[in-house]
Amino acid sequence: MTSPTVRQAEVKQQGSERSRQLALAAARTAAENRGSNIVVLDLRDQTPIFDYFVVVTGTSRRQLHAMSEEIDHKLEDDLGDQRMGIEGYAESRWILLDYGSVVVHLLDEETRAFYDLEQLWAAAKPVDLTGVIDDPS
Repeated sequence: MTSPTVRQAEVKQQGSERSRQLALAAARTAAENRGSNIVVLDLRDQTPIFDYFVVVTGTSRRQLHAMSEEIDHKLEDDLGDQRMGIEGYAESRWILLDYGSVVVHLLDEETRAFYDLEQLWAAAKPVDLTGVIDDPS
């Protein structure tokens, strides 16, 4: 019989792998929709609220909308996940897609520079996107 502590660790590891899968799928989908400067931050050691941030720059309202819709399609329809919330879609300078353990931030260049999420969460580990997307920058 497996101890409760071992079982909890196994469940946590499975959830963490699922979160990583979702974050990488969101990053790949953003890249396929011409998102730039794509960064995935591993926040598991920083907060118990979520596991990963995906941060992407878009060039226009239309592109930010397209990326958000395609990421939704990929994560909900293809991977069976459920978005918990969306913010900023109407304003389209910073669209936030909340999938619980993964939060996707789609920002225009000016907004991204102003809020500088990578600096705010500087203790987070960037995820290596080699092999996931062609050019993360």
